[in-house]
Amino acid sequence: MSVARVTEITAMSPKGFQDAVQEGIERANKTLRNVKHAWVKEHEIYMENGQVTNYEVTMKVTFILED
Repeated sequence: MSVARVTEITAMSPKGFQDAVQEGIERANKTLRNVKHAWVKEHEIYMENGQVTNYEVTMKVTFILED
């Protein structure tokens, strides 16, 4: 039987939402072990002078706890 934990993280990228997701997952894997699932909860953009400057995602990341 497995027990999982969910944590919420936010990641940002000037390239796009896909890149922000990838950056967030890569960073989560450096700190958390057994990452199995992520759900993108929110998308946001930041703008300056009418131009998009950053893409931000907030994700819920699920990882399996070790015995």
